[in-house]
Amino acid sequence: MNNQSTNQTSSKAGFRLPKLNRWNVSIVTIALLMALPVLVVASFLFQPFNENWTHLYDYLLKDYITNSLILMVGVSAGVLSIGITTAWLTSMCEFPGRRFFSWALLLPLAIPAYIIAYTYTGMLDFAGPLQTLLRETFGWSARDYWFPEVRSIGGAILMLSLVLYPYVYMMARAAFLDQSIAVLEASRTLGNSPLQGFYRVALPLARPAIVTGLSLALMETLADYGTVQYFGIPTFTTGIFRTWFGVGDGGTAAQLAALLLGFVFALLMLEKWSRKRAKFHHSTNKYSTIKRYQMKGWMAALVVFACFMPLLLGFIIPALQLFVWTFTTAEEVIDASFFVLVGNSLMLAALAALIAVSIALLLGYGKRLRKTKVINTSVNVASMGYAIPGTVIAVGVMVPFAWLDNSIDAWMREHFDISTGLIFSGTLFALLFAYTVRFLAVSIQAIDSGLGKIKPTMDDAGRSLGLTPFGVLRRIHMPIMRGTVLTALLLVFVDVLKELPATLIMRPFNFNTLAVRAYEMAADERLPDAGAPSLMIVLVGIIPVILLSHAISHSRAGEHK
Repeated sequence: MNNQSTNQTSSKAGFRLPKLNRWNVSIVTIALLMALPVLVVASFLFQPFNENWTHLYDYLLKDYITNSLILMVGVSAGVLSIGITTAWLTSMCEFPGRRFFSWALLLPLAIPAYIIAYTYTGMLDFAGPLQTLLRETFGWSARDYWFPEVRSIGGAILMLSLVLYPYVYMMARAAFLDQSIAVLEASRTLGNSPLQGFYRVALPLARPAIVTGLSLALMETLADYGTVQYFGIPTFTTGIFRTWFGVGDGGTAAQLAALLLGFVFALLMLEKWSRKRAKFHHSTNKYSTIKRYQMKGWMAALVVFACFMPLLLGFIIPALQLFVWTFTTAEEVIDASFFVLVGNSLMLAALAALIAVSIALLLGYGKRLRKTKVINTSVNVASMGYAIPGTVIAVGVMVPFAWLDNSIDAWMREHFDISTGLIFSGTLFALLFAYTVRFLAVSIQAIDSGLGKIKPTMDDAGRSLGLTPFGVLRRIHMPIMRGTVLTALLLVFVDVLKELPATLIMRPFNFNTLAVRAYEMAADERLPDAGAPSLMIVLVGIIPVILLSHAISHSRAGEHK
């Protein structure tokens, strides 16, 4: 009897082991595939440099580096000043409209930087309504007045700051809401004024979260192509496009992309350092309802103004301009071809979201099954795509896929006298792969959060009933995590809808999306015609912003106001 039970146990162990091994192999394989674009780009640093690179090094590389650094410094100042100030005011002060501003200040996140650049250019350029009104009102000519140039590096810093400050805002606000009220009250009893308490206590405690938000904003700054290209600012992303399409030199473009990776790597190290420091800033677990500073009279008016201006400039004015453009051009722009664009965009976004979330479920649950260093490292590697600019990922995908296409085509021509064409690099396959690499981290983060709320005893109960690991995931975890999975799908869906650089490089011939159409119309100086596709992107982008705001507002124990 004992031998029989031992044999049954061994057979069960022998039956389970391959399944667990298959999970491990699958996770490591996926991680290697997701890392392929970055590895390909990085490998070009070890390739010999040609005459095109020599020309870039002598005449253009200095501008790329200088402008990228100026943008990073300027955007840092902009997002920190706006994000920290508004986060503190909506978290720790009571004033008219506080509850509205607490979620509305995230709305600029729904507008891509290139779209806000188009709207302000249309409004503030020489031929725009504002300067036209000034000339007509005062009878001025072009030489009679000075007006700040929108299409400049200062204009780009302003545009990027207005739409990226929510990264700092949401991280800082979550940190302020998570701080212990006992620590803040102790600061008051020691004689610190509200402003002194902010600088001496609250800000140091929130510094790791603020640095994380700043890192996200700067990664988006480095990844931006539409804004800097439209404003005529030479950066790494514009240089990569110009070298790839203008010169036709994929190798030099990949070498530029590898240099851009260096900037991204530095930001990742900064963010990792900030998270390590976070463990030194934990406060006590004693929470109670926040006693907010009451703002009255002119102080209340000043606080409302400080919160309203970022919302006005970052969302309300651009959104109204897009509505006006859409209304005035609706008969010409919204036709059958426009709905084809909508269909293409929604199809791509839906497919990419399904693929990314499916892989995230596999990785997240695999990490839950096997908490080993290899698995954790593999999942982290698979998640690094979000930090990599879409331009870099596109180059890293196109190079190996083009090589694979050419190899298959040459073999088929030699043996069967048949040309297979561009099976991978010329179809949606490569584009969907690039989207998955770029946005897998978004879905992994959401799925990890959902799995973390499920007790391990649920897994044990499912296995005791004879379910396989996949059966536990499908029949127990998935129903529980339905809301989390839908949120992950939505976040990836919207990110893909807004993505411009990777889509521009990798879209198949004669295939357009809303983001590409908006870019093309703006590049042709047909800004009003860019209104309808841009507005569609913004309207869809509002949905996850509301979800994020709800999550932050309810992040503090006992705090739901």
